[in-house]
Amino acid sequence: MTASASQPIAAGLAASERELVRGARLLCEALVSEGVDTVFGYPGGAVLHVYDELAAMRAELNHVLVRHEQGAVHMAEGYAKATGKPGVVLVTSGPGATNAVTGIANAYCDSTPLVVITGQVPRPMIGSDAFQEVDTVGITRPCTKYSYIVRDVRDLDDIVHEAFHVATSGRPGPVLIDIPKDVTADKATRSSSGWAPSLRFRSSGRPDPSVLRRVAEKLVAARRPVLYVGGGVVHADAAVELLALAERLDIPVTPTLMGLGAFPAGHPLCLGMLGMHGTYWANMAVSEADLLVSVGARFDDRVTGLVNKFAPKAEVVHIDVDPASVGKIVRPHVGLVADARDALRGLLAATSGVESAEGRLSGWWERIQEWKDFAPLRYEPSANVIKPQQLCEELQRITDGRAIVATDVGQHQMWLAQYYRFGEPRQSLTSGGLGTMGFGLPAAIGAQIGRPDELVIAFVGDGGFQMTAQELSTAVLYGTNTKVVVMNNSYLGMVRQWQQIFYEGVYSAVAMDGNPDFVKLAEAYGATGLRATRPEDLAGVLEEGLSRPGVVVMDILVDPEENVFPMVPPGAAPQEMVLS
Repeated sequence: MTASASQPIAAGLAASERELVRGARLLCEALVSEGVDTVFGYPGGAVLHVYDELAAMRAELNHVLVRHEQGAVHMAEGYAKATGKPGVVLVTSGPGATNAVTGIANAYCDSTPLVVITGQVPRPMIGSDAFQEVDTVGITRPCTKYSYIVRDVRDLDDIVHEAFHVATSGRPGPVLIDIPKDVTADKATRSSSGWAPSLRFRSSGRPDPSVLRRVAEKLVAARRPVLYVGGGVVHADAAVELLALAERLDIPVTPTLMGLGAFPAGHPLCLGMLGMHGTYWANMAVSEADLLVSVGARFDDRVTGLVNKFAPKAEVVHIDVDPASVGKIVRPHVGLVADARDALRGLLAATSGVESAEGRLSGWWERIQEWKDFAPLRYEPSANVIKPQQLCEELQRITDGRAIVATDVGQHQMWLAQYYRFGEPRQSLTSGGLGTMGFGLPAAIGAQIGRPDELVIAFVGDGGFQMTAQELSTAVLYGTNTKVVVMNNSYLGMVRQWQQIFYEGVYSAVAMDGNPDFVKLAEAYGATGLRATRPEDLAGVLEEGLSRPGVVVMDILVDPEENVFPMVPPGAAPQEMVLS
């Protein structure tokens, strides 16, 4: 019988749906259907079926071969932070999975959306202490939003789709899918039914209009208000709404470390970062405020210091998408579970009748200016040695604050937060909650792969750089344009600073004796290496390094015993910060 013109197409589709394919193929096709274009990974025995399918799907899925599984997760984090899309990781069982745990925990602390796929030994061997077997789900349960082990190939497609939904909805975070090797080998038909989120993963819904009206009334009535904003504003893509609300009501804004870029640092309403190494005027404003409205921040201990002395004069409003975060550290007068953009849009609607707030807070702004004049950010320049603050200022000047900068953790991270003026969200990529050394370089590589046309800088210390320096090979292999600035003080600087201040200057295991020649290290990996040792060299080295094509490592030798100030000592309140 002769088929009609439409019958061959329909028959072909039906045949495709009936076709039996390996679980590995189902996995890769599900990733593509979720819009994934890049997977960061490292192969091993338990995921060989998946890598076999990746070879056949090179046109749809780009695989980035890293040099260590921790680097894979940090790259996926940098990709996610810079693009707003979930990062995807693929590693093998056993040590592949355990090597990834630091990155997974880092993503969990900083609410970064990831889907991490780990191989597992075949199902009949689970529990037998087989080669490269660990309980990956058990190990990662405390540092993931959700963890799956796939026991039936027919469930794989739905699990992948649900994992992406969980990773990106509500408070974002990492989700792990552990797949036994025999599941990736088993065959099943492609799913023809559409996936929908189950009731257990419903979103929190729209914010309560009556609560938004209360908050709006408080904002209009306050005489010393402050908006305290965190990474939730960045995750929600709510920077435009935040700027509009602050400008409408003439309210000062202070971001957390994770909130840098959520509000333009050069804006007259921006107080700079608050907290342990925040600006004096930001911390004093929070301490004297009569209303503190927190949006997308969790009252981290690096912000609050001594909690019972934090914002002692303020009514506190806490807006966060995560119901577990609202009231967890500081009990608010008003709590609202809501996405930051939805909440800010609601506050804009509720304050639409406000003509102009200009002049209403003039006394408050005069007081803030007095604090700023009393204790501006300052350091003593030197003709003999490069000061770390000078390095950050030069980087700001040369890039005009437009670069995407991924930092490691330590003194350099704090100096950059103080002196580099991030103007937009997704420019500042850093490890906040976990404080993971080794984050900066791979995160920058991931960001560069996600945004190839942007200037991306890894701003790292000599200690953290060496924890993941092997990823220079990845950067060179994939032709990224990533620039690496090493703030080299030959110390684990922040630990040394604490030992100097709080342990009577007894330095223990903080001198980085035996550092390699970073210029030669860069050249060994096929990158360009440059060095600045004196203040007069600094601008030229940075300008040359940032303008050269390809991967460039700039080794910047700085004052080895410079300390980060201001600083809130442990056990103190923000208003008790030490200025020098």
